[in-house]
Amino acid sequence: MSVSHDINTLRELKDGKLSFEKLHGLISGFKDADRFDKMVQIWQESVEWDDPILLPLAEHLFVVRKPDGRRVVKSTWGYEYCEAQENWKLHAKVFVRDTEELINEIYPDKLGCDPEWMQLREYYDPLSGTLLEVEVVPPGYPIVHDFKPDIDTFYRDWLGRPVP
Repeated sequence: MSVSHDINTLRELKDGKLSFEKLHGLISGFKDADRFDKMVQIWQESVEWDDPILLPLAEHLFVVRKPDGRRVVKSTWGYEYCEAQENWKLHAKVFVRDTEELINEIYPDKLGCDPEWMQLREYYDPLSGTLLEVEVVPPGYPIVHDFKPDIDTFYRDWLGRPVP
């Protein structure tokens, strides 16, 4: 079945402004064949830089193509973290909640984790200070690398075209 949502509905989706009913319909219904392209267009329009977005990674993180062909992770605000295959978190500002006092700043007393067993790592954009991701891990656990996108395969096998 072919479905296509208008670009304004998808803008509302990106901005978190859809009603529950519309959101439910988008999530549970058939997906637009061109939704990826529409969402990339919407994200591209919302940033102030010109590097083409190849793949959204998270709400404020993208893989972009630089003029020299390199693929880098870039934030909404223009901070370039690293090459796309590297772990962007190694280049972010990190705040670690590893004491009861720091954990209790966000969790009521006795509802947070035990800092001897668990810590919260908060990753922030260096330019905007926006929280991008949180990891909850045992102390000393290596920084988690969420995934290494295979952009060539995604475009070739899923979208049926070469990477722009």
